[in-house]
Amino acid sequence: MILDKFRLDNKVALITGGSRGIGKAIAFSFAEAGANIVIASRKLPELEEVAKEISSLGRRCLPVATHAAKNEDLDNLVNKAMTEFGRIDILVNNAATNPQFGEVIDAEQWSWDAIMSLNLKGYFLLSQKVARIMIKQGNGSIIYVGSTNAFKPNRGVGVYSVSKAGVHSLAQVLAFELGKYNIRVNILAPGATKTRMIKAVWEDENSRIGKSITEHTALGRLAEPEDMKGAALFLASEASSFVSGQTIVVDGGSVTYIY
Repeated sequence: MILDKFRLDNKVALITGGSRGIGKAIAFSFAEAGANIVIASRKLPELEEVAKEISSLGRRCLPVATHAAKNEDLDNLVNKAMTEFGRIDILVNNAATNPQFGEVIDAEQWSWDAIMSLNLKGYFLLSQKVARIMIKQGNGSIIYVGSTNAFKPNRGVGVYSVSKAGVHSLAQVLAFELGKYNIRVNILAPGATKTRMIKAVWEDENSRIGKSITEHTALGRLAEPEDMKGAALFLASEASSFVSGQTIVVDGGSVTYIY
């Protein structure tokens, strides 16, 4: 039955940035499909609250405080996941930052370094560690949470856009390299989503940016984190068993109108 292919029973999923927003929504999606979960972010109390909610679904959930740009933290994360569950079947690289808005020409070096370190280098490091485990297991699914900014950059988030373009490229390279081990690597590319990163945009009903986004989106609204659950589950599950190196865009039909 086709619906059975969307099940994740007895699978273990590791999700960075799992305490809120898109990462939290994906964690719940996987748990609802039967997976046990490892969630990581910098603040343990927030993770523990999410872990309690996931545990109420009858799934096991391990919260691990992690700075996803620090190699030693990522080693600790992977080691704890393996000690607890003995395997990692699904990796979702989701943690990201954008501490400075503005034009690239005005970006400060500390901002560039912080964005690239977490958004790109962190994905690279964690993918290496988990892929080595998946190679021994003989399969796996790696999902990068990219962004439509990777190929349609918006004003004010230029450095972030560059980092996400790098994420998309890295995913495609790894899809080619890891395919021979039956490991699939794909990209989930959200459009503007109601997360903390753009809170100022969606909380202000009179926001010029917010109005522009909704006017140029076919479905006429910003995405909710929950809108990412279905696409993420598809990429994680056997339903996408012959899908690798691809980008699934979840942006509500964002288009550029030509008058």
